[in-house]
Amino acid sequence: MRYAAEEKLEIIRLVERSARPAKWTLDKLGVPRRTFYRWYDRYLTEGADGLVDRAPMPKIVWNRIPDV
Repeated sequence: MRYAAEEKLEIIRLVERSARPAKWTLDKLGVPRRTFYRWYDRYLTEGADGLVDRAPMPKIVWNRIPDV
């Protein structure tokens, strides 16, 4: 399931404000911890703009002819 940037920010705020551990809150919301912490790292480094979905870009393309 894809979340909009606003939803990701709301989930981050819920986890930050919760008196319960992050694991408990994320389990109740149905968000995997790995996904949440990836969002949270981007949020801390880039702010709310870091939560916008990015187009996937492969780092290596196996069938590309190298530029010479």
